[in-house]
Amino acid sequence: MKPFRDKRRDSRPHQFAKGGAEPRGTGASGNRTEPKAGPGVLSRRDGALPAERLPVILEVAPNADYALLDSGAGQKLEQYGPYRIVRPEGQAIWQKALPAKDWDRADAIFTGDTDEEGIGRWRFPRTPLGETWPMKHEGIDYLGRFTSFRHVGVFPEQASHWDHMAGLIAAAKRPVKVLNLFGYTGLASLVAARAGAEVTHVDASKKAIGWARENQEMAGLGSKPIRWIVDDAMKFAEREERRGSRYDIILFDPPAYGRGPKGEVWQLFEDLPDLTDLCRSILTPKPLAVVLTAYSIRASFFAIHALMRDTFAGMGGTVESGELIIREKSAGRALSTSLFSRWVA
Repeated sequence: MKPFRDKRRDSRPHQFAKGGAEPRGTGASGNRTEPKAGPGVLSRRDGALPAERLPVILEVAPNADYALLDSGAGQKLEQYGPYRIVRPEGQAIWQKALPAKDWDRADAIFTGDTDEEGIGRWRFPRTPLGETWPMKHEGIDYLGRFTSFRHVGVFPEQASHWDHMAGLIAAAKRPVKVLNLFGYTGLASLVAARAGAEVTHVDASKKAIGWARENQEMAGLGSKPIRWIVDDAMKFAEREERRGSRYDIILFDPPAYGRGPKGEVWQLFEDLPDLTDLCRSILTPKPLAVVLTAYSIRASFFAIHALMRDTFAGMGGTVESGELIIREKSAGRALSTSLFSRWVA
Protein backbone atom coordinates (compact mmCIF):
# COMPACT_ATOMS: atom_id res chain seq x y z
CA MET A 1 0.00 0.00 0.00
CA LYS A 2 1.14 3.51 -0.66
CA PRO A 3 2.36 5.07 2.59
CA PHE A 4 0.43 7.83 4.30
CA ARG A 5 1.53 11.43 4.14
CA ASP A 6 1.55 14.42 6.41
CA LYS A 7 -0.03 17.75 5.52
CA ARG A 8 2.16 20.84 5.56
CA ARG A 9 1.58 24.42 4.50
CA ASP A 10 4.23 27.02 3.73
CA SER A 11 3.48 30.72 3.84
CA ARG A 12 6.80 31.81 2.39
CA PRO A 13 6.81 33.51 -1.02
CA HIS A 14 8.24 31.58 -3.90
CA GLN A 15 10.47 33.42 -6.35
CA PHE A 16 13.34 31.69 -8.16
CA ALA A 17 16.12 32.69 -10.48
CA LYS A 18 16.03 30.89 -13.81
CA GLY A 19 17.90 27.62 -13.76
CA GLY A 20 18.58 27.77 -10.04
CA ALA A 21 17.14 26.17 -6.96
CA GLU A 22 17.18 28.96 -4.40
CA PRO A 23 15.46 28.72 -1.02
CA ARG A 24 11.84 29.65 -1.35
CA GLY A 25 11.25 33.25 -0.41
CA THR A 26 14.28 34.72 -2.15
CA GLY A 27 14.29 36.57 -5.42
CA ALA A 28 16.87 36.43 -8.16
CA SER A 29 19.04 38.82 -6.16
CA GLY A 30 18.91 36.57 -3.10
CA ASN A 31 17.14 39.22 -1.01
CA ARG A 32 14.13 38.34 1.09
CA THR A 33 10.90 39.26 -0.65
CA GLU A 34 7.48 39.99 0.79
CA PRO A 35 4.74 37.41 0.42
CA LYS A 36 2.30 38.07 -2.38
CA ALA A 37 -0.43 36.07 -0.72
CA GLY A 38 -1.68 35.24 2.75
CA PRO A 39 -0.47 32.37 4.95
CA GLY A 40 -0.77 28.93 3.42
CA VAL A 41 -1.15 30.24 -0.14
CA LEU A 42 1.53 29.82 -2.76
CA SER A 43 2.20 32.74 -5.09
CA ARG A 44 2.55 32.22 -8.82
CA ARG A 45 6.07 32.51 -10.21
CA ASP A 46 7.27 34.99 -12.76
CA GLY A 47 8.97 33.90 -15.96
CA ALA A 48 8.07 32.18 -19.19
CA LEU A 49 6.31 28.85 -18.93
CA PRO A 50 8.29 25.80 -20.06
CA ALA A 51 7.55 24.36 -23.47
CA GLU A 52 4.90 21.65 -23.45
CA ARG A 53 4.31 18.30 -25.06
CA LEU A 54 0.96 16.58 -24.68
CA PRO A 55 -0.70 14.24 -24.68
CA VAL A 56 2.18 11.82 -24.17
CA ILE A 57 1.22 8.17 -23.84
CA LEU A 58 3.98 6.05 -22.31
CA GLU A 59 3.39 2.39 -23.03
CA VAL A 60 4.68 -0.82 -21.48
CA ALA A 61 4.42 -3.86 -23.74
CA PRO A 62 4.41 -7.52 -22.64
CA ASN A 63 7.85 -8.98 -22.00
CA ALA A 64 9.48 -11.94 -20.33
CA ASP A 65 9.35 -10.33 -16.89
CA TYR A 66 5.79 -9.02 -16.95
CA ALA A 67 2.71 -9.18 -19.17
CA LEU A 68 -0.88 -8.03 -18.96
CA LEU A 69 -2.38 -11.20 -20.42
CA ASP A 70 -6.02 -10.10 -20.50
CA SER A 71 -8.50 -7.78 -18.83
CA GLY A 72 -12.20 -7.11 -18.62
CA ALA A 73 -15.28 -7.30 -16.40
CA GLY A 74 -13.46 -5.34 -13.69
CA GLN A 75 -10.42 -7.63 -13.50
CA LYS A 76 -6.96 -8.08 -14.97
CA LEU A 77 -4.95 -11.24 -15.58
CA GLU A 78 -1.21 -10.65 -15.27
CA GLN A 79 1.93 -12.74 -15.65
CA TYR A 80 4.60 -11.91 -13.05
CA GLY A 81 7.54 -14.16 -13.77
CA PRO A 82 6.31 -17.73 -13.20
CA TYR A 83 2.92 -16.78 -11.75
CA ARG A 84 -0.44 -15.81 -13.18
CA ILE A 85 -2.26 -13.36 -10.94
CA VAL A 86 -5.83 -12.03 -11.02
CA ARG A 87 -6.53 -8.64 -9.45
CA PRO A 88 -9.42 -6.15 -9.52
CA GLU A 89 -9.22 -3.42 -12.18
CA GLY A 90 -12.00 -0.85 -12.14
CA GLN A 91 -11.09 0.64 -15.51
CA ALA A 92 -11.46 -2.67 -17.36
CA ILE A 93 -15.11 -2.02 -18.27
CA TRP A 94 -14.91 -4.08 -21.48
CA GLN A 95 -15.29 -7.84 -21.80
CA LYS A 96 -12.55 -10.42 -21.34
CA ALA A 97 -10.90 -11.60 -24.56
CA LEU A 98 -9.43 -14.89 -23.33
CA PRO A 99 -11.66 -17.88 -22.53
CA ALA A 100 -12.43 -18.84 -18.95
CA LYS A 101 -9.95 -21.74 -19.05
CA ASP A 102 -7.06 -19.25 -19.33
CA TRP A 103 -8.28 -17.26 -16.34
CA ASP A 104 -8.86 -20.48 -14.40
CA ARG A 105 -5.12 -21.23 -14.64
CA ALA A 106 -4.36 -18.37 -12.26
CA ASP A 107 -1.95 -19.11 -9.43
CA ALA A 108 -3.19 -16.32 -7.15
CA ILE A 109 -6.42 -14.31 -6.98
CA PHE A 110 -7.04 -11.25 -4.84
CA THR A 111 -10.53 -11.94 -3.57
CA GLY A 112 -11.46 -8.59 -2.07
CA ASP A 113 -12.67 -10.50 0.98
CA THR A 114 -11.35 -9.34 4.33
CA ASP A 115 -10.19 -11.03 7.47
CA GLU A 116 -11.00 -9.98 11.03
CA GLU A 117 -8.73 -6.93 10.70
CA GLY A 118 -10.35 -5.75 7.49
CA ILE A 119 -7.37 -6.73 5.35
CA GLY A 120 -7.88 -8.22 1.89
CA ARG A 121 -6.94 -11.82 1.24
CA TRP A 122 -5.44 -13.83 -1.59
CA ARG A 123 -6.71 -17.21 -2.80
CA PHE A 124 -4.36 -19.79 -4.31
CA PRO A 125 -6.44 -22.15 -6.50
CA ARG A 126 -3.57 -24.42 -7.50
CA THR A 127 -0.68 -24.62 -5.03
CA PRO A 128 -0.40 -22.55 -1.82
CA LEU A 129 2.30 -19.94 -2.41
CA GLY A 130 4.60 -18.17 0.00
CA GLU A 131 4.40 -14.46 0.75
CA THR A 132 7.27 -13.61 -1.61
CA TRP A 133 8.69 -14.87 -4.88
CA PRO A 134 11.70 -13.88 -7.01
CA MET A 135 11.10 -11.44 -9.88
CA LYS A 136 13.19 -9.53 -12.43
CA HIS A 137 13.09 -6.20 -14.21
CA GLU A 138 15.59 -5.96 -17.06
CA GLY A 139 18.18 -7.95 -15.13
CA ILE A 140 17.43 -6.45 -11.71
CA ASP A 141 16.28 -9.12 -9.26
CA TYR A 142 13.69 -8.20 -6.65
CA LEU A 143 10.97 -9.77 -4.52
CA GLY A 144 7.31 -9.87 -5.49
CA ARG A 145 5.00 -10.07 -2.51
CA PHE A 146 1.32 -10.86 -2.00
CA THR A 147 0.34 -7.86 0.12
CA SER A 148 -2.94 -7.45 1.93
CA PHE A 149 -3.84 -4.47 -0.24
CA ARG A 150 -3.70 -6.28 -3.63
CA HIS A 151 -0.34 -4.77 -4.62
CA VAL A 152 2.57 -7.07 -5.40
CA GLY A 153 5.45 -4.67 -4.79
CA VAL A 154 5.99 -3.29 -8.26
CA PHE A 155 4.10 -1.04 -10.67
CA PRO A 156 5.18 -2.25 -14.15
CA GLU A 157 3.81 0.82 -15.94
CA GLN A 158 6.51 2.90 -14.25
CA ALA A 159 9.14 1.16 -16.39
CA SER A 160 8.76 3.95 -18.97
CA HIS A 161 9.88 6.49 -16.37
CA TRP A 162 12.69 4.23 -15.16
CA ASP A 163 14.10 3.87 -18.66
CA HIS A 164 13.88 7.63 -19.27
CA MET A 165 15.63 8.36 -15.97
CA ALA A 166 18.41 5.85 -16.63
CA GLY A 167 19.00 7.50 -20.00
CA LEU A 168 19.28 10.95 -18.43
CA ILE A 169 21.77 9.67 -15.84
CA ALA A 170 23.94 8.01 -18.47
CA ALA A 171 23.84 11.00 -20.81
CA ALA A 172 24.77 13.48 -18.06
CA LYS A 173 28.34 12.11 -17.88
CA ARG A 174 28.72 13.61 -14.41
CA PRO A 175 27.69 12.66 -10.87
CA VAL A 176 23.89 12.69 -10.59
CA LYS A 177 21.84 12.79 -7.38
CA VAL A 178 18.35 11.29 -7.44
CA LEU A 179 15.61 11.77 -4.84
CA ASN A 180 12.81 9.19 -4.85
CA LEU A 181 9.91 10.36 -2.68
CA PHE A 182 7.16 7.85 -1.80
CA GLY A 183 9.69 5.31 -3.02
CA TYR A 184 7.80 2.18 -1.90
CA THR A 185 9.79 -1.00 -2.60
CA GLY A 186 12.62 0.67 -4.46
CA LEU A 187 12.65 -0.46 -8.10
CA ALA A 188 13.11 3.12 -9.34
CA SER A 189 15.92 3.62 -6.82
CA LEU A 190 17.66 0.43 -7.95
CA VAL A 191 17.39 1.41 -11.62
CA ALA A 192 18.88 4.83 -10.82
CA ALA A 193 21.68 3.36 -8.74
CA ARG A 194 22.57 0.81 -11.40
CA ALA A 195 22.73 3.64 -13.95
CA GLY A 196 25.34 5.36 -11.78
CA ALA A 197 23.38 7.82 -9.64
CA GLU A 198 23.64 8.54 -5.95
CA VAL A 199 20.12 7.87 -4.63
CA THR A 200 18.08 9.03 -1.66
CA HIS A 201 14.96 6.91 -1.18
CA VAL A 202 12.24 8.17 1.16
CA ASP A 203 9.13 6.35 2.35
CA ALA A 204 7.02 6.72 5.49
CA SER A 205 6.59 2.95 5.81
CA LYS A 206 9.31 1.16 7.75
CA LYS A 207 8.06 -2.12 6.29
CA ALA A 208 8.38 -0.81 2.73
CA ILE A 209 11.93 0.40 3.42
CA GLY A 210 12.83 -3.02 4.78
CA TRP A 211 11.45 -4.62 1.64
CA ALA A 212 13.41 -2.14 -0.51
CA ARG A 213 16.63 -3.02 1.31
CA GLU A 214 15.93 -6.71 0.65
CA ASN A 215 15.52 -5.88 -3.02
CA GLN A 216 18.85 -4.04 -3.07
CA GLU A 217 20.68 -7.07 -1.72
CA MET A 218 18.79 -9.46 -3.97
CA ALA A 219 19.71 -7.31 -6.99
CA GLY A 220 23.39 -7.46 -6.10
CA LEU A 221 23.50 -3.69 -5.72
CA GLY A 222 24.49 -3.60 -2.07
CA SER A 223 27.58 -1.50 -2.79
CA LYS A 224 25.65 1.19 -4.65
CA PRO A 225 25.14 4.54 -2.86
CA ILE A 226 21.49 4.43 -1.77
CA ARG A 227 20.24 6.14 1.38
CA TRP A 228 17.10 4.45 2.71
CA ILE A 229 15.12 6.90 4.85
CA VAL A 230 11.90 6.31 6.81
CA ASP A 231 10.22 9.71 6.86
CA ASP A 232 7.30 11.76 5.70
CA ALA A 233 7.99 13.09 2.18
CA MET A 234 6.89 16.66 2.91
CA LYS A 235 8.84 16.90 6.16
CA PHE A 236 11.94 15.45 4.53
CA ALA A 237 11.78 17.84 1.56
CA GLU A 238 11.36 20.82 3.91
CA ARG A 239 14.43 19.77 5.90
CA GLU A 240 16.46 19.26 2.72
CA GLU A 241 15.55 22.78 1.65
CA ARG A 242 16.74 24.21 4.95
CA ARG A 243 19.94 22.13 4.84
CA GLY A 244 20.74 23.20 1.30
CA SER A 245 20.63 19.64 -0.04
CA ARG A 246 19.99 19.54 -3.77
CA TYR A 247 19.09 16.90 -6.37
CA ASP A 248 19.36 16.56 -10.15
CA ILE A 249 16.34 14.27 -10.59
CA ILE A 250 13.30 14.03 -8.33
CA LEU A 251 10.59 11.38 -8.56
CA PHE A 252 7.42 11.71 -6.52
CA ASP A 253 4.36 9.51 -6.52
CA PRO A 254 1.98 10.73 -3.80
CA PRO A 255 -1.30 9.03 -2.85
CA ALA A 256 -4.67 10.67 -3.41
CA TYR A 257 -5.46 10.62 0.29
CA GLY A 258 -3.76 9.39 3.43
CA ARG A 259 -3.91 9.53 7.20
CA GLY A 260 -0.67 9.14 9.08
CA PRO A 261 0.16 7.41 12.36
CA LYS A 262 -0.13 10.67 14.31
CA GLY A 263 -3.38 11.76 12.70
CA GLU A 264 -1.68 13.72 9.91
CA VAL A 265 -3.80 14.16 6.81
CA TRP A 266 -2.67 14.27 3.20
CA GLN A 267 -5.10 15.55 0.55
CA LEU A 268 -3.58 15.45 -2.90
CA PHE A 269 -5.40 18.41 -4.41
CA GLU A 270 -4.73 20.54 -1.37
CA ASP A 271 -1.13 19.54 -0.65
CA LEU A 272 0.34 18.67 -4.04
CA PRO A 273 1.11 22.30 -4.99
CA ASP A 274 3.23 22.69 -1.83
CA LEU A 275 5.15 19.49 -2.44
CA THR A 276 5.71 20.29 -6.11
CA ASP A 277 7.01 23.70 -5.08
CA LEU A 278 9.38 22.10 -2.60
CA CYS A 279 10.68 19.77 -5.27
CA ARG A 280 11.68 22.74 -7.38
CA SER A 281 13.36 24.41 -4.42
CA ILE A 282 15.69 21.44 -3.82
CA LEU A 283 16.94 21.08 -7.39
CA THR A 284 20.59 21.63 -8.28
CA PRO A 285 21.57 24.62 -10.45
CA LYS A 286 21.74 22.25 -13.45
CA PRO A 287 18.83 19.85 -12.87
CA LEU A 288 17.74 17.11 -15.23
CA ALA A 289 14.11 16.25 -14.49
CA VAL A 290 11.21 16.14 -12.03
CA VAL A 291 8.66 13.35 -12.50
CA LEU A 292 5.18 13.36 -10.92
CA THR A 293 2.84 10.37 -11.11
CA ALA A 294 -0.75 10.51 -9.87
CA TYR A 295 -2.83 7.40 -9.26
CA SER A 296 -6.52 7.05 -8.40
CA ILE A 297 -7.57 10.66 -8.78
CA ARG A 298 -10.58 12.11 -10.53
CA ALA A 299 -8.83 14.60 -12.74
CA SER A 300 -7.41 15.06 -16.19
CA PHE A 301 -3.67 15.09 -16.76
CA PHE A 302 -4.22 18.69 -17.86
CA ALA A 303 -4.56 19.60 -14.16
CA ILE A 304 -1.14 18.35 -13.10
CA HIS A 305 0.30 19.54 -16.42
CA ALA A 306 -0.74 23.11 -15.64
CA LEU A 307 0.60 22.78 -12.08
CA MET A 308 3.99 21.59 -13.30
CA ARG A 309 4.28 24.32 -15.95
CA ASP A 310 3.41 27.01 -13.42
CA THR A 311 5.81 25.59 -10.84
CA PHE A 312 8.73 25.49 -13.29
CA ALA A 313 8.09 28.89 -14.85
CA GLY A 314 11.36 30.62 -15.66
CA MET A 315 13.33 27.35 -15.67
CA GLY A 316 13.07 26.59 -19.39
CA GLY A 317 12.84 22.97 -20.43
CA THR A 318 9.69 21.10 -21.37
CA VAL A 319 6.74 19.71 -19.42
CA GLU A 320 5.48 16.42 -20.84
CA SER A 321 2.17 15.08 -19.56
CA GLY A 322 -0.22 12.27 -20.31
CA GLU A 323 -0.95 8.73 -19.18
CA LEU A 324 0.94 5.56 -18.37
CA ILE A 325 -0.60 2.54 -20.07
CA ILE A 326 0.00 -1.19 -20.26
CA ARG A 327 -0.62 -2.89 -23.59
CA GLU A 328 -2.67 -6.05 -23.22
CA LYS A 329 -1.36 -9.26 -24.79
CA SER A 330 -4.69 -10.89 -25.65
CA ALA A 331 -6.56 -8.26 -27.68
CA GLY A 332 -4.02 -5.42 -27.76
CA ARG A 333 -6.17 -3.05 -25.72
CA ALA A 334 -4.53 -0.31 -23.67
CA LEU A 335 -5.14 -0.26 -19.93
CA SER A 336 -4.55 3.18 -18.46
CA THR A 337 -3.02 3.01 -15.00
CA SER A 338 -2.16 6.58 -13.99
CA LEU A 339 -1.61 10.18 -14.99
CA PHE A 340 1.85 11.73 -15.10
CA SER A 341 3.63 15.00 -15.71
CA ARG A 342 7.37 15.49 -15.92
CA TRP A 343 9.55 18.53 -16.35
CA VAL A 344 12.70 17.85 -18.35
CA ALA A 345 15.43 20.49 -18.48
